[in-house]
Amino acid sequence: MRINNSGHYEYCRWAVKADRNNEPNIQQQSPLYYFQFHMAPVREAMLKGQTLPGCSECYLQEQHGKVNGRQRQLLKTGVRLNDFENTMLSSPWIDEFVNSERHEGVTTQTPQDWQIDLGNYCNSACIFCTPDSSSRLATEYRRIGLIDETPRANWCEDTEKLNTLIDALLQSKIKYLHFIGGETLITPAFKKILLTLVEENLHKTITIGFTTNLTVWDQDIVDLLVQFEQVNLGMSVECLHPLNDYVRYGSNIDTVKNTMEQWIIVAEQNHWVVQLRITPTIFSIWHLDTIYQYAYDRNISVESCNFLNEPDYMRPSVLPDHMRAQAIAKLKAWLSNYTVIDSEQIINTRNPAFAQQQLLQDAQSYVNYLETQADESFRLPTLVDYLKLIEYSRKNNILDYLPEYENILRSAGY
Repeated sequence: MRINNSGHYEYCRWAVKADRNNEPNIQQQSPLYYFQFHMAPVREAMLKGQTLPGCSECYLQEQHGKVNGRQRQLLKTGVRLNDFENTMLSSPWIDEFVNSERHEGVTTQTPQDWQIDLGNYCNSACIFCTPDSSSRLATEYRRIGLIDETPRANWCEDTEKLNTLIDALLQSKIKYLHFIGGETLITPAFKKILLTLVEENLHKTITIGFTTNLTVWDQDIVDLLVQFEQVNLGMSVECLHPLNDYVRYGSNIDTVKNTMEQWIIVAEQNHWVVQLRITPTIFSIWHLDTIYQYAYDRNISVESCNFLNEPDYMRPSVLPDHMRAQAIAKLKAWLSNYTVIDSEQIINTRNPAFAQQQLLQDAQSYVNYLETQADESFRLPTLVDYLKLIEYSRKNNILDYLPEYENILRSAGY
């Protein structure tokens, strides 16, 4: 389950968020009640084999050969899609599945895996982000008239709500907690939760996952993290090219590289699992090979939660056909340098033994996406309108970073 930036629950960290704030808030309902009872209709529908609308992004990823959240969660219960019936019956969770089915989706289990969005407190303003996830972007959006008011303060700044979460964590048999922001390292609640888990001696049983934007370093948090039995470190970066400064506005590519190397050293010393977390857009898809090369050389996996859905004018599929063909050629040229072993799709993306083959498969999924996804170049004028507004605020220009895009952007009114 998930607690999103506004403190509302979601039944899955990857579910499509068409109406994300329609679910109860942590102030209205305890996390355990939400999981055990409120989620019962969702669980019941799945047990009946129904396809939920909120699962559409996972199915899109499967269509293009990309590993998705559904597959990763099934793996944790010992269930594989390519042998579903047999592995379902042999799953150590089968009794829980059957018991839930008999009780209309209700379960006595507590959550095993939570994603906790700590809010939108962030020092970056990524061009594909939203005010709900970046306080800096929210301030800018309001100043230039894209929104009328900034989002409410982070839910975790409310001591009562934060204590409700911490109490629920202490009552549960949590196996994995993943934190995102905003930027986790500058959000005070992150440090408070880590400190509480250490004080309660839960650092020996809980795996901590978190994502950082590589713009800051907090040694106090590092000192807390190294006490945990296992840490999964996600480092957000779009490309190892100056374009990253434009796409992840507020960052500096030299700082990003240096901070990334710092984290890798700590991770290697403490046997952490490391991933580069990417959100390819119409822009960063052009230099995506730089990410795969860096990761391949360091035996690090690469993961994006999904194919970008919103904002729709930032999708890689907005590239016109002739530019899309060049982006495909760049990725294929990079892939041609390595041997893709003819094996099953690697679902466990956090196993270092498979990191290089996993990222080759991930790169291939973007080739598949670009080759088969419907042409959305009709969205280019909307993209250009947005760029003109945001660049006027930031005093920058995409063509300084991507001169290759001049013709397609000029033709759309740039």
